[in-house]
Amino acid sequence: MSAAGASALWLALVLAVVAPVVLALTLSLPTASASAAGFSCRPGARPVVFNFGDSNSDTGGMAAAKGWHITPPEGRAFFHHPTGRFCDGRLIIDFLCESLNISYLSPYLKALGSNYSNGVNFAIGGSTTLPRDVLFSLHIQVQEFFFFKARSLELINQGQEAPIDAQGFENALYTIDIGQNDVNALLSNLPYDQVVAKFPPILAEIKDAVQMLYANGSRNFWIHGTRALGCLPQKLSIPRKNDSDLDQNGCLKTYNRAAVAFNAALGSLCDDLNVQLKNATVVYTDLFAIKYDLVANHTKYGFDRPLMTCCGYGGPPYNYDISRSCQSPNATVCTDGSKFVSWDGVHLTEAANAVAAAAILSSAYSIPKLKFDQFCKV
Repeated sequence: MSAAGASALWLALVLAVVAPVVLALTLSLPTASASAAGFSCRPGARPVVFNFGDSNSDTGGMAAAKGWHITPPEGRAFFHHPTGRFCDGRLIIDFLCESLNISYLSPYLKALGSNYSNGVNFAIGGSTTLPRDVLFSLHIQVQEFFFFKARSLELINQGQEAPIDAQGFENALYTIDIGQNDVNALLSNLPYDQVVAKFPPILAEIKDAVQMLYANGSRNFWIHGTRALGCLPQKLSIPRKNDSDLDQNGCLKTYNRAAVAFNAALGSLCDDLNVQLKNATVVYTDLFAIKYDLVANHTKYGFDRPLMTCCGYGGPPYNYDISRSCQSPNATVCTDGSKFVSWDGVHLTEAANAVAAAAILSSAYSIPKLKFDQFCKV
């Protein structure tokens, strides 16, 4: 079969999976606190987490890498000062760490004040899977991990202390949350069918990252699908001829169809990896269903403005202007971020992240349905 024929067949298979999906019919998310009892590690366990991704899980990596001086109101809801997170408080990865009773993950590139005893965060805002050799791509993040591991084990072999030992690396959980920027870039320039046809190289990079980590001794993987891209104020604020592409909840159908298609393919990839990688566990979690439900059932979670940015510019309906970010001097900031789903038009508020994290911890959106602390081992 020719390359063109194979691509067409892959596209047809994805469309067959996506076609029956009704975006409005999402599960109802758990309302319990993300750090509720029941997700703590067993006594004596030492959980270790290594995270790879983009700004959705960046805990300060981009700020450290570029020397950005991020100013309030970033961080106001919890840390009470900017931390380099693109949020008013904690991210999903922070709540997941809380569930394991470990410290928040320090960015790999943060020179001062870092604590790597329970893992490292390699995620960097703006990161993509492609091109693979561009700075801070997923491939480069994995290479950074290899450097960190090799150096740690070298120090131990020299009789010195290192934050994580060989057993810690072996039993650690490796979380991957990337792909949103790749899909967004495609949607900005191509029609839907061509966008979906370009998913295989993106997925191949995620597969390659897992396989490289596996070959290096990693065995526990937790992979997040992409979000409800059509519900982002950033996308909704793009001028359009009419509202024919909006669904009943005010989200862009084309963007969300692409997100569902990407996640369907990513879920299948994770299924394949579970079969191929001996003695490994690969958990796939559907972030689309979780985040779309924040909009579709926003009143259940106490949100008043599911499609409007808390910190942005322009006022209703979206309060988003691509030329005036939350860090702009003339940005307007909502009084109560807990009433908003979107913090800055792209990223969630801490309140929305808490609901999303609780859904992840419920295991209702994961395949296989394992608890997050399944990977805590002595």
